[in-house]
Amino acid sequence: MTEPERRVCLLTGAGGALGDAFCRTLYRHYDIVAVHRGRVPAVPSQHEWLVDPFAPRAAIPDNASRVYLIEADLTEPGAVERVVELAIARFGGVDLLVNAAARTPVLPHGVVDGDTALDAFDPTFALNVAVPLRLSTRLAQQCWLHAGGVNRARNRNVVNISALPDAHPAGRTVFAASKAALNQLTKDLAVEFAEFGVRVNGVAPNAFPAEVPTETVIGAILELDRGEMSGSVFSVGARAEAPGRHAS
Repeated sequence: MTEPERRVCLLTGAGGALGDAFCRTLYRHYDIVAVHRGRVPAVPSQHEWLVDPFAPRAAIPDNASRVYLIEADLTEPGAVERVVELAIARFGGVDLLVNAAARTPVLPHGVVDGDTALDAFDPTFALNVAVPLRLSTRLAQQCWLHAGGVNRARNRNVVNISALPDAHPAGRTVFAASKAALNQLTKDLAVEFAEFGVRVNGVAPNAFPAEVPTETVIGAILELDRGEMSGSVFSVGARAEAPGRHAS
């Protein structure tokens, strides 16, 4: 029996806690294009080849499951387009886009403490809102727009990592505003992308891993990737229900 063709996942924020855990959990099951800035996820990548010193010619399964790493600052001009081009050139298409990269500025004295909040606004919205929009749009233009049948057959979709609107401690005003914008973007993109058969949803966990295990967030992403829902932002956490049962 032949193995089923693996799905291709383009993941941002691969060096963060969620991105690293996603790669470590799923690199044997997905072909992952892992976009990172500094820290690299702790998984085999195209930059290495594993060899058994006791059987140098033996096949090692991890060599067939290496993550494809791309180092990029996605807020730089042309960076998103480069990532999309590399992903499509490497795998021929993308089935799942996970927008997990985020800025989380903390303003302990609120927005009136000098210019701190004002200075944080543009870079926070650039990464938390503009990058998911740009990545989704460029993927649609380059891969999805005229492939409705393939999109539906492969159940292609976007999952944006957001946050619960009431889960932010003091000092997170700019971050919370950016996630509220991402939630609305998620719903509007779902309407537009439905025309060519690509679903769009969001996952909004409480703080993780402090309140919600990272594995729970990964499970929610998988549930959305395997499901049929679109156009909702699903809460994940102690005060929330699983995707498919509770959404905003």
